[in-house]
Amino acid sequence: MVGLISIVILIPLAGAIALYIGQPRNARTVALIFNALSAFYAAMLWQKFDVTAPGLQIVERHVWIPSIGAEYLVGVDGLSLLLVLLTSLVFPFAFSAQSRSAGERGACALMLVMQAALYGTFTAQNFVLWFLFYEMSLVPAFLLIKIYGGENRDYAAVKFFIYTFFGSVAMLLAFLGIYFSKGTFDFATLAGLGKSGLLTGNVRWIAFAGIFLGLAVKVPLFPFHTWLPDAYQTAPTGVSMVLTGALSKMGVYGFIRLLVPLFPNEIKIVRPWLLGLVVCSIVFAPLAAWAQRDLKRMVAYLSINHLGYCLLGLFAITTSTSSLIDKHAAMSGVFLHIFNHGITAAALFYFVGLLEQRRGLRGIDDFGGLMQRTPLLCGWMSVAMFSSLGLPGLNGFVGEFLIFKGSFATAASFTAIAVLGLLFTAVTFMRAIQSLFSGPLAESCSGFSDLIRSEKFVIVPVTLLMFAIGINPQFIFNIFNATVVQMARLFV
Repeated sequence: MVGLISIVILIPLAGAIALYIGQPRNARTVALIFNALSAFYAAMLWQKFDVTAPGLQIVERHVWIPSIGAEYLVGVDGLSLLLVLLTSLVFPFAFSAQSRSAGERGACALMLVMQAALYGTFTAQNFVLWFLFYEMSLVPAFLLIKIYGGENRDYAAVKFFIYTFFGSVAMLLAFLGIYFSKGTFDFATLAGLGKSGLLTGNVRWIAFAGIFLGLAVKVPLFPFHTWLPDAYQTAPTGVSMVLTGALSKMGVYGFIRLLVPLFPNEIKIVRPWLLGLVVCSIVFAPLAAWAQRDLKRMVAYLSINHLGYCLLGLFAITTSTSSLIDKHAAMSGVFLHIFNHGITAAALFYFVGLLEQRRGLRGIDDFGGLMQRTPLLCGWMSVAMFSSLGLPGLNGFVGEFLIFKGSFATAASFTAIAVLGLLFTAVTFMRAIQSLFSGPLAESCSGFSDLIRSEKFVIVPVTLLMFAIGINPQFIFNIFNATVVQMARLFV
């Protein structure tokens, strides 16, 4: 019998098939209808979820390939549900941003396939099934960049494929080694063995390195990040929103779901090195963003910076010397920041797309004095920038504050350096605001129109959500509080 989680996964696939077979005139409208259906069932999943229970819920388990221990095993805890809800928000937002040239039937179908794969990745509890969904999400991403991308799309798509392919191969080989040693692909079983030592000798470090490499490429973590700016810059606006808002969360999710539970002892040993890489991501990425003239590349580099905050909080608390309160604070901050970054980064790419539609270019020097022509666009875009910066009262502040609170107690020196990332991010955004909105009106921008009704219908709800989380984040915390308490026990 098909359960609720399977329905959520299958609806976008049904939408992709409907687009392929039916060949409707307005593919984007059909895609949005299937998005609405999947969001409805995701909301039902939330309604049925018991926020006081820490373990997996709404579990579906069926025999699949018993000879190799592969099962169709899906379920949700607080983290999985959070990411299912995030995916349900980001995709309709991204479809609304698609221009006519990028909104044709093939692109919409590929994005729906990617959405189904993400739902599967965030709910699968067996490695074979998880890896199948994980790889399934990368294929449409590659095709969307390759077919519908802008200038240098061939180079960006091939670079994206090579990085993710080798990362996936490394992770697959590592899990095969674990399976031959332990005879199972089940996440819960392997996590139970992890605290006492999943593997021994040099084999454990080879397996650890394989999984780490696959996930570090996906986040991406410095120095495995160089594919990201090219992919985000080249992809159509809606695809860039999905890549940063949902697809990049697969890497952070993998660190939380796979690497930390399976190798907690190994992470404690190499913790200073991991924190060093994280700090490099946090500090160097906004410096690189500061140097960019292309607005999409600027936002892409800042995305690396924010994902680095998530890993800072995660790796900082892996020591057993930190207090339980600090562990809970940092882990809650990580979970919340994953959600907040998905919304805010997608919004920033949406605004860059609006500027590009009006001007035909997206260089920071191609605009000027926009506040005189488009005060609404500038005002709402400024809110998204301040949210990304972590201004109190907006959603970005709460997660960052909790991450720094928990991290300072256990990794003070690394966290102190990481705070510089906030300064460099602020400088980057202030330069962008000054160049885009202030000064005399550029002659090329004199014919700009302000936000139209359809754009307001997209922007206003997303921005109100930023304020709602920033002012009263408890309704989000309630989703994963029990899961945070359970995961923090890994490091006691």
